[in-house]
Amino acid sequence: MSSGSTPGEGGPSWQTTPYPIETMPPGIPYIVGNEAAERFSFYGMRAILIVFMTQYLLGSDGELSTMSESDAKFWMHTFVMVAYFTPILGAFLADWLLGKYRTILWLSVLYCFGHLALALDESRLGLAIGLSLIAFGTGAIKPCVSAHVGDQFGKRNSHLLGKVFGWFYVAINLGAFASTLLTPWLLDRFGPHIAFGVPGILMAIATFLFWSGRNVFVHIPPRGPGVFRDAFTGEGLNALLRLAPLYLLVAVFWSLFDQSASAWVLQAENMDRTVMGVELLSSQIQAANPFLILVLVPLFSYVAYPAISKVFPLTPLRKIGIGMFITVAAFSVSALIETAIQNGGRPSISWQILAYVLLTAAEVMVSITCLEFSYTQAPNSIKSIVMSAYLLSVSFGNFITAGVNAIISNPDGTSKLPGASYYWFFTGLMAVAAVVYVLFSLVYSGKEYIQEFAEDLENEVDVEATQ
Repeated sequence: MSSGSTPGEGGPSWQTTPYPIETMPPGIPYIVGNEAAERFSFYGMRAILIVFMTQYLLGSDGELSTMSESDAKFWMHTFVMVAYFTPILGAFLADWLLGKYRTILWLSVLYCFGHLALALDESRLGLAIGLSLIAFGTGAIKPCVSAHVGDQFGKRNSHLLGKVFGWFYVAINLGAFASTLLTPWLLDRFGPHIAFGVPGILMAIATFLFWSGRNVFVHIPPRGPGVFRDAFTGEGLNALLRLAPLYLLVAVFWSLFDQSASAWVLQAENMDRTVMGVELLSSQIQAANPFLILVLVPLFSYVAYPAISKVFPLTPLRKIGIGMFITVAAFSVSALIETAIQNGGRPSISWQILAYVLLTAAEVMVSITCLEFSYTQAPNSIKSIVMSAYLLSVSFGNFITAGVNAIISNPDGTSKLPGASYYWFFTGLMAVAAVVYVLFSLVYSGKEYIQEFAEDLENEVDVEATQ
């Protein structure tokens, strides 16, 4: 083992460079297990948030004081926006001072207190405190977790990196699938205390699992104050500037995607949700996304991608572009559903499931690919920072959604973009972004960075990231 206690990151027995092995790193099971439990907690809470705000929220006097649909969508996307803005803070904290392990561990504890606040207090004050703590906790650890996964790999086993990021995403969606089915039912049967409390328990389990892997993780030492120089000069700055247009365009994808937890839930309220004789809750329909991820990730990895690659080289940038155009199709379906509802119909929920199939296919091609691509395009000294820059695209996407909802909201609670026009607006926005992305991908040229076994040694390979 490589020893050497470093500031803020570990003791003398902790491994500080990747293991010289060709197989899976020993810390991966702990990270994947932690991610499954943490995502259960987050998505379980998020699944019921829009319903809680519009049906259960109390005022300071203990009386029912719910939000309008437009206000709830605004605050929902504002919360997600903040949750994906704070990663930049966590990244600097990890790469500058604490290291990834301690940043993840300590902020996970803060995260647990956020769940506790939601479980104990159903008022707007409890909502504000709980969501603030969760937004900072979940956001600040996000870039550290994904970068921590990559840090476990060296040159000899870097070929397994793509597979592990796939597993990582499967773990996320196993947790999300279970919680999205369970917590709406808990809210309906037992109320907010239990419905928010169970995700809190899972977050505590996630924290324990992560702590349990401390002695087998690779702990890449923090860079100290030099991280600011690395990020904003030379290779670091060049990498961020190269990726910035990609992240701005991907933000539009996230603007549409995250509305599956808000606009699509509210849309499902007006649909026939009976499936095999059982009427599902509107917020449970979101479980279609993580379930489809579990189906589509292996299908794409082992069937679709190899088949497409026989026709033309399927580079990461091409995957992202295809995913963007599929997103246009997904929101077109939701616009047609809303048209039918406006005309007095009550469409079958199977139509929204079709939209979920398309949106999830797009997610596989855009999100997983961006996650891996961002890691490989990040200089070794600022990987957490680059991962957080990618997550800023999610924040900006939700800023777009929150901003649009604020602008179109009338004082009487109605909308300037009523019914299907709301969905067609976002469909058009995505179409424009997809076309601009194609132009960007034609000129993008990148550089790959993989962690080496020896400390402070970088394996830098110039590559042409063709469109």
